[in-house]
Amino acid sequence: MMQKTMQTARRFWMPLIAGAVLLCVLTVNAFAAVNAQLRPDMTIIIDGVEQTFYSVNGKEVHPILCGGSTYLPVRAIGEAMGKNVDWNQTTKTVTLAGNRTSAATAGTPDASAEIQNIDVNFRSDFTIVVDGKKQTFQDAAGNPLYPMLYNGSTYLPLRAIGELMGKTVSWDGETKTVTITGNNPDAPLVTDADSFSGGSVPAGSNAGLITAEAAKAAALNHAGLTADQVTFTKEKLEWDDGGQIYDIEFYTSSHREYEYEIDARTGAVLSFDHDHDHGTGSVTPPAATGTITRDKAQEIALAKVAGATAQNVKKIKTDRENGRLIYEVEIIYGGNEYEFEINAADGTVLKMEAESVHD
Repeated sequence: MMQKTMQTARRFWMPLIAGAVLLCVLTVNAFAAVNAQLRPDMTIIIDGVEQTFYSVNGKEVHPILCGGSTYLPVRAIGEAMGKNVDWNQTTKTVTLAGNRTSAATAGTPDASAEIQNIDVNFRSDFTIVVDGKKQTFQDAAGNPLYPMLYNGSTYLPLRAIGELMGKTVSWDGETKTVTITGNNPDAPLVTDADSFSGGSVPAGSNAGLITAEAAKAAALNHAGLTADQVTFTKEKLEWDDGGQIYDIEFYTSSHREYEYEIDARTGAVLSFDHDHDHGTGSVTPPAATGTITRDKAQEIALAKVAGATAQNVKKIKTDRENGRLIYEVEIIYGGNEYEFEINAADGTVLKMEAESVHD
């Protein structure tokens, strides 16, 4: 029941997200309006304290989701940093400097706020200066990130905010919570690197791991898709069986869902799953290196159920069991439900179960 509830929730969110996030393309044409989403459902925690952000006139301002990145208002972040925030209209410059002496802006929470699609502008002509130093920002692929303008407030993505504050930023997709932590001025601003010089290796760093972007690219390559064909719903670094993996999930414009586990050190596809459908013309991911194909696993299972065809296959997914990769195949035919576990290395049927089903 829980699984069905989660699937229902995902189908509810997908059209909403697709309507805004897929269209949020960051281009050099910084003055063109692009689609994004106002996300009052997101929780922002800074150093253990849940934050509510207000504009200078006391109106609550909410996180914005655009292109898979969360954006927060610069002025409110300046308050959290303990710095004064200045806007120069002539030079179009936001300056964060000095030690803030006034209290954080108070306001009235916007209890009626809802998720909604909005238009925002990316402003390459805006400059961000912190303590006298001009700041430039890049995404994980090295592309420039520009300030966002919405309803008179300037926003920056979490990646840039983490750099400004010298803190670690993490995202929990299940609770929709952004956590910004760490206040050691001597700690390195970057903890995601292959090696560290000029100081000690930061505790808990992910040295030697591939990036989340690299894991996403590995999943897309395996699925035969490109980034502009999908919307990512999960990209989480986790521990599994003593090793670290990236749990990657995304869906296509036709709402076909894909789930991957990517080895966080090698980028290898450890397991994958996607909605099983027939005759849609969509791409079926290939087998991982050194394994039988998905179609071969299906063929092996069907050979054990006389009369069944591909139309009777309801699920095919990969999983790991006792350190080996297996295919799980589910077939419903002749009033029975058949479940198979097939060794992905050589096609051996490891387990076959059958039980009666009632419509």
